[in-house]
Amino acid sequence: MSAPRKPLPASLFAPEVNEEDVAAFRDLVSLDLIPEQVAQVVTPASVYPAQRQVVATHWHPEHVPMELIRRRVDAMFPGKKEELIIPTQHNVVMEWDGYAGVEVDCYSRGFSRKVQLLIHAKAERLAEAHTFRSMLEHTRRYRASQLYEFLDSLVLPAHAARVEKGAAETGACKEVVAFCRAYALRLKRMLVDYAHDTPADVIKNKLIAHYVDTARGVAGDLFVERAQTFLKAVKKLVKDQFPLQYFYLTSEIIEEARSLGCGIVIPHPEQFWPILLADYDVDGYEVWNPQSREYTEFLIQVVRRHNAAGRTSKPLLIFMGDDCHMGEKTRPSRYQNQEKTAREIGYQPAWDEAPIMKALGASGVTPSTVIAQYRERLN
Repeated sequence: MSAPRKPLPASLFAPEVNEEDVAAFRDLVSLDLIPEQVAQVVTPASVYPAQRQVVATHWHPEHVPMELIRRRVDAMFPGKKEELIIPTQHNVVMEWDGYAGVEVDCYSRGFSRKVQLLIHAKAERLAEAHTFRSMLEHTRRYRASQLYEFLDSLVLPAHAARVEKGAAETGACKEVVAFCRAYALRLKRMLVDYAHDTPADVIKNKLIAHYVDTARGVAGDLFVERAQTFLKAVKKLVKDQFPLQYFYLTSEIIEEARSLGCGIVIPHPEQFWPILLADYDVDGYEVWNPQSREYTEFLIQVVRRHNAAGRTSKPLLIFMGDDCHMGEKTRPSRYQNQEKTAREIGYQPAWDEAPIMKALGASGVTPSTVIAQYRERLN
C-alpha cells in the first residue's frame, strides 16, 4: 500500500491574501520578460530551412514584443522567399511590416452563436479608424468580463450549481473545490486591490489557471492537475452561459471593416458550421488550424463549390492558420500547455499532406497564390 498523502498546508485554502500571493500575482501580470523568457521566445524548437513561403494570418502576439517574434520567425524559416505575416490579437489591432490585423468576437443572431472574424488591412487604413477601434474596445472589455464571471462562479453561492456540476463531471473532491475557491477568492481580491497596476491584456480566463499553477511546488502536480481539470469544466459552463447579445453583430463588424477596405477571413469554421450557409461578405475560409483539422478536405470542397457557382463577385480564398499564442512560450516549461506551445507562426504542415495537396491542386491553390491574391486585395 502507498503511504497516505500528507495534509496540504492550510495556507492553500485561506481566503486572506499574503505576501507570497501578491508576489505571484505581480509576476503573472507583468509584461516584462526576463532573459530566460527572451531565450525561449527567440529560440524555436524546430527549424524549417526548406520552407520558402510563410503565410501567417491567424496568430496572437499577446505580450511578446514584435522584435523578438521576428527573430523567432527568421530563425525558423531561414530559407523563406515570400511571406505574408499579419498578427491577429483578440479584439486589439496590431501591426507587422505595414499590415494590421485583429481577431474579432461577434454574434451571429441568425444561428445564435458567437463567432470570430479575422480582419486584415494595410496599416494606414486602420490608423484613424475610430469607430472600428471603439467597437473593438467594447468587445475586448466585454470578453474580459468573463474572467470575473468565472471567479464569481467559484466563490458566490448564487453560482453553486456550476460548481456542483463541474465537480460531478470531473470527480473533483471537496478538497479540490475548496482549494480552487480559495484561489479564486484571493485572485479576485488582488484584481481589485491592484487594478491600476494590472494591464488590460492579462484580464483573461487563463489567469486563474496560471495562478493555480503557482501552487505546484507545495500542493504537487497531481493535485494541481485535478484542480485544473475541475476549473476547465466550470469555465466551459461559464462560457456556454455567457450572454452573447452584448457583442456586436457579425454583419455590423463586416460592414464597418469593409468600409475601411479590410480583408475578412472566417477562422476554423467547423467550430460553428452554420456560418458556411450565412453568405457573409468575406474573402475566404480557414480550412485548417491545429484546433480544426478534421474536416479540411471537406472545407476545401465547400470553397470550390462556392466559387464554381459564382455566388460572389470575388472567389473565396483558402487559408490555413497556425493559431499560435506567443505568450505560452514565455511560461516556465513545466507549466506550459504543450498543445499550444507546439503551435508556431507560419507552420502549417497540412499544406504538404498528400490528400490535401491533391484537393488544393485541383483549384491551383498554393501558399504562393494565397500570398499574391490576398496581398492584391489588401493593397
